[in-house]
Amino acid sequence: MGTGHYFWAIFYFASLCSASLANNAKINFREKEKKVLDQILGAGKYDARIRPSGINGTDGPAIVRINLFVRSIMTISDIKMEYSVQLTFREQWTDERLKFDDIQGRLKYLTLTEANRVWMPDLFFSNEKEGHFHNIIMPNVYIRIFPNGSVLYSIRISLTLACPMNLKLYPLDRQICSLRMASYGWTTNDLVFLWKEGDPVQVVKNLHLPRFTLEKFLTDYCNSKTNTGEYSCLKVDLLFKREFSYYLIQIYIPCCMLVIVSWVSFWLDQGAVPARVSLGVTTLLTMATQTSGINASLPPVSYTKAIDVWTGVCLTFVFGALLEFALVNYASRSDMHKDNIKKKRRDLEQASLDAASDLLDTDSNATFAMKPLVRHPADPLALEKLRQCEVHMQPPKRPNCCKTWLSKFPTRSKRIDVISRITFPLVFALFNLVYWSTYLFREEEDETF
Repeated sequence: MGTGHYFWAIFYFASLCSASLANNAKINFREKEKKVLDQILGAGKYDARIRPSGINGTDGPAIVRINLFVRSIMTISDIKMEYSVQLTFREQWTDERLKFDDIQGRLKYLTLTEANRVWMPDLFFSNEKEGHFHNIIMPNVYIRIFPNGSVLYSIRISLTLACPMNLKLYPLDRQICSLRMASYGWTTNDLVFLWKEGDPVQVVKNLHLPRFTLEKFLTDYCNSKTNTGEYSCLKVDLLFKREFSYYLIQIYIPCCMLVIVSWVSFWLDQGAVPARVSLGVTTLLTMATQTSGINASLPPVSYTKAIDVWTGVCLTFVFGALLEFALVNYASRSDMHKDNIKKKRRDLEQASLDAASDLLDTDSNATFAMKPLVRHPADPLALEKLRQCEVHMQPPKRPNCCKTWLSKFPTRSKRIDVISRITFPLVFALFNLVYWSTYLFREEEDETF
């Protein structure tokens, strides 16, 4: 009988162990999460209006660590001086009131989707113009509560932020656009924002902007003091470099072509008035339209931009080509007037010579007195003739190559055209040398700064 009782005791104990293991295997951890949530967030147990305590349960300020993930940068507007960005925003802090039992490591964290269930920092974006959350298909937000009381808040948001720009070097410029985050109501005595250690700002790898390149970004602090106290503030500066290839193709090359086309009138005949006028007026109007189109895409500012210098000088060259034809036309008419006067003078001289020859022919009996060949010392006429002879006996001066070359062109109008063919391209080339060396050098200085 002793052996039988011993056998039944062992069988009973084995049955109890197997039942206990079966019960453990059937534990619903989602039910455990619900019980934990009800336990730490139940009515009368947690007040979301009270901020967490400081480090190690002290009465110091609550520490909130921030990190960002920039998903995309949609637009950067020069006219409105703003940019649009979509990012994942994360905050992490410790609230010791939310500690719970992790059931031997089986509950890694609890997840909430209602931000009003726990205390939240009163952070706002100080340079925000517009913003919205994403609710498709579900609200893109979650709160994770860890067993040690650490809280992670993550949300996807789209923001339109102000970005004051300095356009003096446009379009060879770099712009710094900031993202500022600050506490609205809690002073630094109650709440302090800190960047997360390690890598606080992350940017998507395939970030592509149509007219800019994100060169780098810097994180910093920007605490502000007001009449009501000092408030914690964080900022990240995004450094954008403008892509110059777009403006080279759309602005600089067309302006150069218009200036060169305006020089074609120098090679046309001065008598082709309709062709030269239409060419000058057309290039001038086209250049003016190009300039107005450029200014329409930029805000009205009180200083001179690099693109203003370029378009202004190009417009001046085109206008100068039109004025050159006006000068050529005036010189041509002046040359014609002088030729007419010379022709009339020659006709009069010829007529007088003809009359004199007629008188000589009719007066065949005229007598002529022979003057002595000896020069008298007191004869002023003879002295003047002697001086002229001495002048002619001096060695000839070295000829001027420019005057010799210009003497090939008999009229002043033709000379103006020839000089313009050389002067306009040389001056424009000199302007390009000064322009590009100046602004590219200033761009390098801005980059090093």
